[in-house]
Amino acid sequence: MTRVVRSLVLVLVLALGTGPAAASSGGVADAPVPAAQPAGMADAPVPAAAPALGAGGQPSVAGQATGYVPPVPGVDPPHGVVRHFDPPEEDRGPGHRGVDLASAPGQAVVSPGPGVVTFAGQVAGRGVVVLTHPDGLRSSLEPVVASVPVGTAVAAGGPVASVEGAGFVGGAGASHCAPDTCVHWGVRRGERYLDPLTLLDRPVIVLLPDSSG
Repeated sequence: MTRVVRSLVLVLVLALGTGPAAASSGGVADAPVPAAQPAGMADAPVPAAAPALGAGGQPSVAGQATGYVPPVPGVDPPHGVVRHFDPPEEDRGPGHRGVDLASAPGQAVVSPGPGVVTFAGQVAGRGVVVLTHPDGLRSSLEPVVASVPVGTAVAAGGPVASVEGAGFVGGAGASHCAPDTCVHWGVRRGERYLDPLTLLDRPVIVLLPDSSG
């Protein structure tokens, strides 16, 4: 009887030894399963987008330089300058607020720089054309007869008027430089007068639309 009991106990022990312990011997059942990480979640920061670059790897700010030219074709300062700029000591004091360029009655007068015609008419009995340039400067030309209306956009060297003077049909008679004939070219920034001849060596910066797309 005692031998039978011992045999049953041995069988029971062996059966228990091949259960859960054997099942977990591979280490798979008890290992925790990590939660799946959502797609696109990364620890590395996302770099900011680099600014768009234009041609040559430079920032896409387009521009074009266009130089000023004498408003009387053929004049090449100092050649052809009848009277130079002489700024007044006071705002309303005596002086010469521009330059006089030699010309002939009826001769073509051109825009000294790219711009828009903002005035064309008579001032104190003289024909005047005023052009506003992209850099904020304003050129006034007199005595002239306008050949384009207000609002016309012109390039540097584009025709805008003809010289007014004695013997020219449409002229007012006496020239600004009587008895000779000339064109007075004045330049202002706001209410301040500048020497127009200094512009002939300086470009006008014209901003263009960004076409880098």
